[in-house]
Amino acid sequence: MLRINDQAPNFNAETTHGKIDFHQWIGNDWAILFSHPKDFTPVCTTELGTMARIEPEFTRRGAKLIGLSVDPVDSHQKWLGDIEETQGAKVNYPIIADSDLAVSKLYNMLPADEPGSSDGRTAATNQAVRSVFVIGPDKRIKMMLVYPMTTGRNFDEILRALDSIQMTAKYKVATPANWKQGDDVIIAGSVTDEEAKTLFPDGWKAVKPYLRVVKQPG
Repeated sequence: MLRINDQAPNFNAETTHGKIDFHQWIGNDWAILFSHPKDFTPVCTTELGTMARIEPEFTRRGAKLIGLSVDPVDSHQKWLGDIEETQGAKVNYPIIADSDLAVSKLYNMLPADEPGSSDGRTAATNQAVRSVFVIGPDKRIKMMLVYPMTTGRNFDEILRALDSIQMTAKYKVATPANWKQGDDVIIAGSVTDEEAKTLFPDGWKAVKPYLRVVKQPG
């Protein structure tokens, strides 16, 4: 099973932008890999359109988007037309054609011994292929989310979480519940008070000895 901080498995795959080596495609950027159980499914159509609209927000954060659906490239290309027509946004990021189920198995979205290919499979048989993986420039998994087919993903939350992950990777802080950009943060538990005096010379509010609140750095 994949866990936080595991290396994101590398793979070669066909996409709507041609063949890629996943790690090479990520390069020195962040990556958001989000998967779909089947083309021409209603909830996924809205999700791909939403990501197309807000892609500049991810780009601004140094993050690339890449979708995945359990169908071949020619099916994806037809679906892209429906997405643009119904959602009012053109998908410019690549979508992986996982018709052999290889990436879904590699990322534990389907059992490793799952037989067959996308032929004859339905969204219901692929329903576990509804994950989001946030991957860092070090090619390690920073966050994983799994959604049921009937619940559209909240991509504002993924942006919020990405902001937190990127900031806490740079500064020795953590973010509290419901944190958003500009809110106060928490000094990491690994930081002693003596070290905190150097890192946060303007001081902090100690709600408890282990709960030290400070203004967002950076």
